[in-house]
Amino acid sequence: MTAPNSAERKACWEARDHLWKCLDDNDEKAASCQKFQSEFEANCPAQWVKYFTKRRHFLKYKDKMKRENFIPAAGPEQPS
Repeated sequence: MTAPNSAERKACWEARDHLWKCLDDNDEKAASCQKFQSEFEANCPAQWVKYFTKRRHFLKYKDKMKRENFIPAAGPEQPS
């Protein structure tokens, strides 16, 4: 696989952004955004699709933890 050129990267990122906006606007209902999902998969290398999908899940999880005022557990005590 050759690396995407500048125009291909831009098309991929735009397709990703359109999909993510659609998902945000439709309460994460993938069925409502199938057109954008197809464009995303067509414009991005498969490995990028996998990466961006995981990244979106992580960012949503991180945002949820922030909204819910998550406080991480204290780590183990370190001996002095």
